[in-house]
Amino acid sequence: MKRLIIVCLALFSGKAFSQDYPKNQINLNALNAIAIASVELGYERYVDFNQSIEVEMFFNDRFSYFPKGDNRKYSATSIKVGYNYYFDLDNLSGPYINPFIKQRFGSFKETVLNADKKEVVETTKLDSFIFGIGIGYIWNYNDTFVVAPYVNIGRNFGKKIVENKYFWAIEPNAGIKIGYKF
Repeated sequence: MKRLIIVCLALFSGKAFSQDYPKNQINLNALNAIAIASVELGYERYVDFNQSIEVEMFFNDRFSYFPKGDNRKYSATSIKVGYNYYFDLDNLSGPYINPFIKQRFGSFKETVLNADKKEVVETTKLDSFIFGIGIGYIWNYNDTFVVAPYVNIGRNFGKKIVENKYFWAIEPNAGIKIGYKF
C-alpha cells in the first residue's frame, strides 16, 4: 500500500512540476492578405517550448511584392515547411529564426504587344523549389494569441523564373502573422 501511494504521489507531483505549454498554433499572414491578396495559412507544432515545425499553404501566391497591374495575372499555390527556433522567450516573447523550404506551383501571365502591335499573352511557369531563411519577433499574449512580424529571403531555383527578365532568383518576403495557440 505504501508503494502504491508513493508511486501515485510521484506521478502527480511530476505532472504538477512539469511546465505545460500549448503544442499547436494556427496562423494567418494578415499583412499579405491585405496588401497583395495572398492568403497564407499556417500550422505550427511545438516540439519544445522554444522550437516548432511549421507547414504553410499560400493561396494566390505572388512572387514577392512585384506589382500585379492590369496586364499581369498570377495564378500560383505554394506549400512551405519550416523550422522555428525562438531565442529569448522572457514572457513568451522574443526573436526567432526560420529556415525553410518551399515549393511553388502555378503560372504568371502577362499581356504584351508583339512586333505587329498585337496583344499576345506570355506565360511563365512559376513552378520552383525555394530554399530560404527568415527572422522575426513574436509577441505572445497569455500563451494563446500571437502576433509575429517577420522578413525572409529565399533562393528561387525555378529555371523559367531565373531566365525571365521580370523575376529575380532571390525573393524577399515579409509579413505579420496573427495566430492562436491551443
